[in-house]
Amino acid sequence: MGEVLDLSEAASSKLLDAARRLFLAHGYDRVNLERIAKEAGVSRQTLYNRFGSKEAVFRAMLQRHWDQLNVSAFLEELNGPGGVPEASEVLRAFAQLLLRFVRENDQVDVIRLVIAESRRLSWIAEDFYRVGKAPLLDALAAALDRLSGLGRLQCPDAFVAAHQFFGLVQEMTLWPAVMAAPAARDHLPAEERVIDEAILTFLSRYAS
Repeated sequence: MGEVLDLSEAASSKLLDAARRLFLAHGYDRVNLERIAKEAGVSRQTLYNRFGSKEAVFRAMLQRHWDQLNVSAFLEELNGPGGVPEASEVLRAFAQLLLRFVRENDQVDVIRLVIAESRRLSWIAEDFYRVGKAPLLDALAAALDRLSGLGRLQCPDAFVAAHQFFGLVQEMTLWPAVMAAPAARDHLPAEERVIDEAILTFLSRYAS
């Protein structure tokens, strides 16, 4: 009797966990459906029936990776019963959300993988941005736009401002790790200080 196809969320998670381990360890080209199926303990046909191709597996893996970043919770805080928080609180919540995601979800390794593979396969970088970074920037831009509407900020272009704050937070936290620069990492300030300075710098430009 053949293997029963399990289309449950738990089964998909098991397959994507296996794919993630292999892609991060070996890159895109050196992984195939047979190898993913073996790692997950299922048949190749089961994997094929669920996803159809290696590209589809990789896309689903990226989507699942970014799903761990709860952007909706960040936006819900703006509509909580206590009203819209102050601009500094919104910025701090966003920065902490971003850096917690980086720490807990192998973001450094995923970015390295995307950079390495996108030179040949541009859709990898496009998907990485489309399903993850773009919604994150959109969420921050929406928050900044709302704060501007309330007179708490003056952001003539909230999308540009969102990119700027994103850069202020990541330049001294994420990118030294991505570049594997121990000399730089050894002299970096603590994350909370990076966040404090990013907020002060941002508000010096955009505070109303």
